[in-house]
Amino acid sequence: MIHSLPLAFLLTNSDGSPMSFMELFQNGGPVMWAILLLSFIALTVVIERILFIIRENASREPEVVASMLERVEKNNISGALELGKKSKDTVARILVYSLTNREYSLSNAFIRASGQELARYQQGMAVLDTAITAAPLLGLLGTVTGMMRTFSALNTGGGSIGDAAGQITGGVAEALIATCCGLFIAVCCLLPYNYLNARTEQAKQEISDASHALEILIAKSDAEKSAGR
Repeated sequence: MIHSLPLAFLLTNSDGSPMSFMELFQNGGPVMWAILLLSFIALTVVIERILFIIRENASREPEVVASMLERVEKNNISGALELGKKSKDTVARILVYSLTNREYSLSNAFIRASGQELARYQQGMAVLDTAITAAPLLGLLGTVTGMMRTFSALNTGGGSIGDAAGQITGGVAEALIATCCGLFIAVCCLLPYNYLNARTEQAKQEISDASHALEILIAKSDAEKSAGR
Protein backbone atom coordinates (compact mmCIF):
# COMPACT_ATOMS: atom_id res chain seq x y z
CA MET A 1 0.00 0.00 0.00
CA ILE A 2 2.85 2.38 0.78
CA HIS A 3 4.33 2.08 -2.70
CA SER A 4 0.98 3.03 -4.27
CA LEU A 5 0.74 6.30 -2.34
CA PRO A 6 1.61 9.33 -4.52
CA LEU A 7 4.08 11.88 -3.15
CA ALA A 8 1.51 14.69 -3.37
CA PHE A 9 -0.83 12.70 -1.11
CA LEU A 10 1.88 12.21 1.50
CA LEU A 11 2.53 15.96 1.69
CA THR A 12 -1.09 17.13 1.93
CA ASN A 13 -3.46 17.57 4.86
CA SER A 14 -6.41 15.31 5.54
CA ASP A 15 -8.72 17.81 3.78
CA GLY A 16 -6.59 17.68 0.62
CA SER A 17 -4.96 21.10 1.04
CA PRO A 18 -1.16 21.37 0.66
CA MET A 19 0.86 21.55 3.86
CA SER A 20 2.16 24.93 4.96
CA PHE A 21 5.78 25.43 5.96
CA MET A 22 4.97 25.00 9.66
CA GLU A 23 2.95 21.87 8.94
CA LEU A 24 5.81 20.43 6.92
CA PHE A 25 8.15 21.22 9.79
CA GLN A 26 5.88 19.54 12.34
CA ASN A 27 5.36 16.49 10.13
CA GLY A 28 9.12 16.18 9.62
CA GLY A 29 9.54 14.81 13.12
CA PRO A 30 11.81 15.74 16.06
CA VAL A 31 14.94 15.71 13.90
CA MET A 32 13.67 18.87 12.17
CA TRP A 33 14.64 20.90 15.24
CA ALA A 34 18.26 19.83 14.84
CA ILE A 35 18.11 20.60 11.12
CA LEU A 36 16.60 24.03 11.87
CA LEU A 37 19.34 24.85 14.39
CA LEU A 38 22.02 23.73 11.96
CA SER A 39 20.51 25.85 9.18
CA PHE A 40 20.49 28.97 11.39
CA ILE A 41 24.13 28.47 12.36
CA ALA A 42 25.15 27.89 8.74
CA LEU A 43 23.17 30.92 7.53
CA THR A 44 24.83 33.14 10.15
CA VAL A 45 28.28 31.99 9.07
CA VAL A 46 27.49 32.48 5.37
CA ILE A 47 26.21 36.03 5.91
CA GLU A 48 29.21 36.94 8.06
CA ARG A 49 31.67 35.50 5.54
CA ILE A 50 30.03 37.25 2.58
CA LEU A 51 30.17 40.57 4.46
CA PHE A 52 33.83 39.86 5.22
CA ILE A 53 34.62 39.22 1.54
CA ILE A 54 32.79 42.41 0.54
CA ARG A 55 34.83 44.44 3.05
CA GLU A 56 38.06 42.83 1.90
CA ASN A 57 37.30 43.49 -1.76
CA ALA A 58 36.52 47.12 -0.95
CA SER A 59 39.83 47.57 0.89
CA ARG A 60 41.99 46.02 -1.81
CA GLU A 61 44.55 48.43 -3.27
CA PRO A 62 46.79 46.54 -5.70
CA GLU A 63 48.29 49.80 -6.94
CA VAL A 64 49.62 50.49 -3.43
CA VAL A 65 51.24 47.05 -3.32
CA ALA A 66 52.84 47.68 -6.72
CA SER A 67 54.14 51.07 -5.56
CA MET A 68 55.58 49.53 -2.41
CA LEU A 69 57.44 46.92 -4.44
CA GLU A 70 58.76 49.61 -6.76
CA ARG A 71 60.15 51.55 -3.79
CA VAL A 72 61.71 48.39 -2.38
CA GLU A 73 63.41 47.85 -5.74
CA LYS A 74 64.85 51.36 -5.48
CA ASN A 75 66.00 50.56 -1.93
CA ASN A 76 63.52 53.08 -0.54
CA ILE A 77 62.35 50.89 2.33
CA SER A 78 61.19 53.78 4.49
CA GLY A 79 59.09 55.11 1.63
CA ALA A 80 57.52 51.68 1.09
CA LEU A 81 56.70 51.42 4.79
CA GLU A 82 55.21 54.90 4.87
CA LEU A 83 52.99 54.08 1.91
CA GLY A 84 51.96 50.68 3.23
CA LYS A 85 51.00 51.90 6.70
CA LYS A 86 48.32 54.12 5.16
CA SER A 87 46.68 51.21 3.35
CA LYS A 88 44.16 48.65 4.61
CA ASP A 89 45.07 46.19 1.87
CA THR A 90 45.83 42.68 3.13
CA VAL A 91 49.00 42.25 1.07
CA ALA A 92 50.18 45.75 2.00
CA ARG A 93 49.86 44.95 5.71
CA ILE A 94 51.88 41.78 5.20
CA LEU A 95 54.59 43.70 3.36
CA VAL A 96 54.74 46.32 6.10
CA TYR A 97 55.24 43.70 8.80
CA SER A 98 57.82 41.84 6.71
CA LEU A 99 59.84 44.95 5.89
CA THR A 100 59.70 46.14 9.49
CA ASN A 101 61.28 42.88 10.68
CA ARG A 102 63.47 42.23 7.64
CA GLU A 103 66.72 42.63 9.63
CA TYR A 104 65.80 39.67 11.83
CA SER A 105 64.17 37.24 9.41
CA LEU A 106 62.32 38.41 6.33
CA SER A 107 60.93 34.98 5.45
CA ASN A 108 59.69 34.19 8.96
CA ALA A 109 58.13 37.63 9.28
CA PHE A 110 56.30 37.15 5.98
CA ILE A 111 55.11 33.66 6.97
CA ARG A 112 53.81 34.94 10.31
CA ALA A 113 51.99 37.92 8.82
CA SER A 114 50.51 35.93 5.96
CA GLY A 115 49.36 33.20 8.35
CA GLN A 116 47.51 35.76 10.47
CA GLU A 117 45.82 37.28 7.43
CA LEU A 118 44.84 33.93 5.89
CA ALA A 119 43.40 32.81 9.22
CA ARG A 120 40.84 35.60 8.83
CA TYR A 121 39.76 34.09 5.50
CA GLN A 122 39.37 30.62 6.97
CA GLN A 123 37.17 31.57 9.91
CA GLY A 124 33.83 29.78 9.84
CA MET A 125 34.89 27.31 7.14
CA ALA A 126 34.92 24.42 9.63
CA VAL A 127 31.33 25.26 10.60
CA LEU A 128 30.18 25.19 6.98
CA ASP A 129 32.07 21.95 6.37
CA THR A 130 30.33 20.43 9.39
CA ALA A 131 26.93 21.63 8.17
CA ILE A 132 27.50 20.09 4.73
CA THR A 133 28.34 16.75 6.35
CA ALA A 134 25.82 16.78 9.20
CA ALA A 135 22.71 17.98 7.34
CA PRO A 136 22.31 14.88 5.10
CA LEU A 137 23.04 12.65 8.10
CA LEU A 138 20.30 14.37 10.09
CA GLY A 139 17.99 13.87 7.11
CA LEU A 140 18.93 10.19 7.09
CA LEU A 141 18.17 10.01 10.79
CA GLY A 142 14.74 11.47 10.05
CA THR A 143 14.28 8.84 7.37
CA VAL A 144 15.05 6.08 9.86
CA THR A 145 12.69 7.44 12.51
CA GLY A 146 9.97 7.90 9.88
CA MET A 147 10.37 4.34 8.64
CA MET A 148 10.32 3.07 12.22
CA ARG A 149 7.04 4.88 12.69
CA THR A 150 5.70 3.38 9.47
CA PHE A 151 6.63 -0.19 10.35
CA SER A 152 5.28 0.30 13.84
CA ALA A 153 1.92 1.24 12.31
CA LEU A 154 2.07 -1.80 10.01
CA ASN A 155 2.71 -4.12 12.95
CA THR A 156 -0.11 -2.69 15.02
CA GLY A 157 -3.06 -4.98 14.90
CA GLY A 158 -5.59 -2.80 16.70
CA GLY A 159 -7.25 0.39 15.57
CA SER A 160 -9.21 1.27 12.47
CA ILE A 161 -7.86 1.06 8.93
CA GLY A 162 -8.04 4.82 8.63
CA ASP A 163 -5.91 5.34 11.74
CA ALA A 164 -3.32 2.84 10.49
CA ALA A 165 -3.21 4.48 7.07
CA GLY A 166 -2.75 7.89 8.69
CA GLN A 167 0.17 6.62 10.77
CA ILE A 168 1.75 4.97 7.74
CA THR A 169 1.50 8.08 5.55
CA GLY A 170 2.69 10.20 8.47
CA GLY A 171 5.79 8.05 8.87
CA VAL A 172 6.60 8.12 5.15
CA ALA A 173 6.02 11.88 5.04
CA GLU A 174 8.35 12.33 8.03
CA ALA A 175 11.06 10.39 6.20
CA LEU A 176 10.63 12.37 2.97
CA ILE A 177 10.50 15.80 4.63
CA ALA A 178 13.53 15.22 6.85
CA THR A 179 15.60 13.85 3.97
CA CYS A 180 14.60 16.68 1.65
CA CYS A 181 15.41 19.36 4.23
CA GLY A 182 18.76 17.79 5.12
CA LEU A 183 19.83 17.62 1.48
CA PHE A 184 18.57 21.16 0.83
CA ILE A 185 20.65 22.58 3.70
CA ALA A 186 23.74 20.69 2.51
CA VAL A 187 23.40 21.98 -1.07
CA CYS A 188 22.78 25.55 0.11
CA CYS A 189 25.93 25.39 2.28
CA LEU A 190 28.04 23.77 -0.43
CA LEU A 191 27.75 26.69 -2.87
CA PRO A 192 29.08 29.43 -0.53
CA TYR A 193 31.62 26.99 0.90
CA ASN A 194 33.15 26.42 -2.52
CA TYR A 195 33.10 30.15 -3.28
CA LEU A 196 34.81 31.00 0.01
CA ASN A 197 37.39 28.28 -0.59
CA ALA A 198 38.10 29.72 -4.04
CA ARG A 199 38.43 33.22 -2.55
CA THR A 200 40.87 31.93 0.07
CA GLU A 201 42.96 30.23 -2.59
CA GLN A 202 43.01 33.46 -4.59
CA ALA A 203 44.25 35.35 -1.51
CA LYS A 204 46.94 32.70 -0.97
CA GLN A 205 48.07 33.13 -4.57
CA GLU A 206 48.25 36.91 -4.28
CA ILE A 207 50.20 36.69 -1.03
CA SER A 208 52.57 34.09 -2.46
CA ASP A 209 53.20 36.25 -5.52
CA ALA A 210 53.97 39.26 -3.30
CA SER A 211 56.32 37.12 -1.21
CA HIS A 212 58.33 36.01 -4.24
CA ALA A 213 58.43 39.53 -5.66
CA LEU A 214 59.62 41.00 -2.34
CA GLU A 215 62.35 38.41 -1.95
CA ILE A 216 63.62 38.96 -5.50
CA LEU A 217 63.56 42.77 -5.23
CA ILE A 218 65.36 42.84 -1.89
CA ALA A 219 68.01 40.45 -3.20
CA LYS A 220 68.36 42.62 -6.30
CA SER A 221 68.62 45.78 -4.19
CA ASP A 222 71.25 44.23 -1.93
CA ALA A 223 73.24 43.06 -4.96
CA GLU A 224 73.18 46.56 -6.47
CA LYS A 225 74.32 48.07 -3.17
CA SER A 226 77.19 45.58 -2.98
CA ALA A 227 78.17 46.31 -6.58
CA GLY A 228 78.08 50.05 -5.89
CA ARG A 229 80.54 49.68 -3.09
